[in-house]
Amino acid sequence: MNLMKFQLNAMRELLLAMEEERRDIILKSPTGSGKTIMLTHFMSEYIKGHARTVFVWLTPGKGNLEEQSKRKMDAYIHNSQTKLLGDVMTGGFAENDCCFINWEKLTKKGNNALKDSERTNFLEWIERALGAGLQFKVIIDESHQNFTEKADAIVQLFKTDKIIRCSATPLIDKGAKLIEISEAEVIAEGLIKKLLVINGDFPQTVELEDEGDTEYLLRRAFEKRGELAAAFAERAKSGETALVNPLIVVQLPNNSDALLERVQQFFEAQSVSVENGLLAVWLSSRHENLDGIEANGAPQVAVIIKQAVATGWDCPRAHILVKLREGMDETFEIQTIGRIRRMPEARHYGSDLLDSCYLYTFDSKFTQGAKAALGKNALSAKTIFLKNEHKKFSLVKEQRTQVLDTLDDALALKAIGEYLKSKYALDGDAAKNKTRLSAAGFVFNQKIERATFSGSAMTISDVTADNLNTVTFRETMNTHTHGREFHNRVGRIGLEIGLEYASAVTILGKLFANEHKFLYRHKLLELPIKEWYAFVINNFDTLRHVFRLAMVEGANQNQNTLGLETVSEKPFFIPQSTLFTYDAAAKIQSECKKNVYSGYLTSAEVRSASEKLFERFCENSAAVDWWYKNGDKGDEYFSIVYADNSGRQKLFYPDYILSVHGEPWIIETKGGFDRTGASEDIDIFSPKKCEVLQNYLARHKLHGGFVRQDKASMELLICTGTYSEDVTSDAWQVLGELIK
Repeated sequence: MNLMKFQLNAMRELLLAMEEERRDIILKSPTGSGKTIMLTHFMSEYIKGHARTVFVWLTPGKGNLEEQSKRKMDAYIHNSQTKLLGDVMTGGFAENDCCFINWEKLTKKGNNALKDSERTNFLEWIERALGAGLQFKVIIDESHQNFTEKADAIVQLFKTDKIIRCSATPLIDKGAKLIEISEAEVIAEGLIKKLLVINGDFPQTVELEDEGDTEYLLRRAFEKRGELAAAFAERAKSGETALVNPLIVVQLPNNSDALLERVQQFFEAQSVSVENGLLAVWLSSRHENLDGIEANGAPQVAVIIKQAVATGWDCPRAHILVKLREGMDETFEIQTIGRIRRMPEARHYGSDLLDSCYLYTFDSKFTQGAKAALGKNALSAKTIFLKNEHKKFSLVKEQRTQVLDTLDDALALKAIGEYLKSKYALDGDAAKNKTRLSAAGFVFNQKIERATFSGSAMTISDVTADNLNTVTFRETMNTHTHGREFHNRVGRIGLEIGLEYASAVTILGKLFANEHKFLYRHKLLELPIKEWYAFVINNFDTLRHVFRLAMVEGANQNQNTLGLETVSEKPFFIPQSTLFTYDAAAKIQSECKKNVYSGYLTSAEVRSASEKLFERFCENSAAVDWWYKNGDKGDEYFSIVYADNSGRQKLFYPDYILSVHGEPWIIETKGGFDRTGASEDIDIFSPKKCEVLQNYLARHKLHGGFVRQDKASMELLICTGTYSEDVTSDAWQVLGELIK
């Protein structure tokens, strides 16, 4: 399984956190982000570099999560050493074990999973493992649920120095190391839906005359499901996607037998019933038509639930939630929304309809809670339509061609090699290269070098490297005893740029090792195997920086040097309609008259500060005839191709297209400059994207550039040439002076 960039970054952060002094680590990861994938790969990577380790993965009671997680690790990590509680009770703990245990089987009163004598045996297995020198590392999955004092007492038995707590909605401990995966990262990879649309296209006032509130919500949900099903069927017919049968999830309040009957009656009137297999029921006392419900093509149209599926239920075709509950805490509510956020095929379709999920409810508190937890991805929405005068406007958009992933490692190898040659003046002479790298601070030694400090200090503030003496320890290199450390270091170096272990070790071998399996004509060093191991371990931090900086440098090279294939060109027309999302609570709801769509409001969201200022500029500038806000993902939007740091083709979606005195302009907005002139642009590809945009504009004889805010002058600035991080340079000029 190929991990995505944000998943590899999370693994890297977890590995770094394991080296810190803090015991507690919190992994806040949105539902649908592949938390189990990340953690199982993390455990596997950590074990490679740390002997005598045992991971204990604790889960809450319902849903058999421990069995699900074990099955996933067995599937993802070949030859992994996984166990359940029963396996531990039979044979105890062993080095490299990853044990998946339901903590409620150990703590819950009346739970017959373990008898008193067996509980004693479980404690004995822990003591025996600790006595044998094994070290426990504990992962607490869904840590927000039912984690009681008794559960904490179980954790304490393992005498662990590291506890990783995982949840989409964790309780945040200020003393813990927080690793947070943003929803934006997961959405960008297509794993979860772009938007949660709450009561979409509802009128300002809902008149309930011929039907009750429950029936009204169910009818709107059923109609929306019909739209989704028709769109999926059309795509399946054309071969664009597999057949997906969208599912409605109806959530009932507790003690609601009468409401359950009304819901069943509504669906039966639509020919959806328990009897014909199209209606599923998942209540504590009823489990009907649930077999195979998670499959994308399963026949069930709707499922009625209470609290049973709040945790651990993975059904990516669930698209619509009808919430008929009252009360319940916010954490549970948000977990429930997570059930409808996964994408059926772990990718976006470039369709606002299919790339959104839908909530129907009259519960205002629930709606507010959803917005608070999901931020700007929980917005009011409506469909707006293109004005007639803009329907013929067109540009040429670029789309990527198919580039084989097998090219990526070769391109990364080339980029790293070229960076090292340029940075340290290296050539084809391995002996001279060793001398030059040594002079630059690289350590060449058959022994492993470690540093510490010695000295004395009167106060804590005096305990610094400047006030103490450096003491170096040297340890004779042994490929067996230092093998774990070597593999761990190689994996960590690769994670810096999103490469897995096999790719990273190949690159390091081809550049530096004298080994027949790493033949490479552009080799920089010819180190014997022991010296190569020691070189990687001793220069770990330096090599991490080299890999990362080489990728950034590579990203700023000419496209042709990265092997970018010819792009395909297609006509771009502004989409005839779009799902417009906005903040209905905003004080001002004025319509933007110059926008290409009717009904585009000043309360548009999601928008950055620079985007809001630019839209205001367009509305107020006499020079701007009209403007269009481009999408950020999908075939229907305007895109330009560029190469990323490992040679993969990526699509750049400039933010805006506008007409200035009848001439088309293309604008990308970025983070601003603070009051000191320092850059707030976090996109390392900005220089490359700016170059790519300028090349496109030149080829098509158009105008445009990058726009940023200067907070010192409170002016919008534009760069129409070579990108610069210096706000005072001639590269930046006042936007209002250029467009007037």
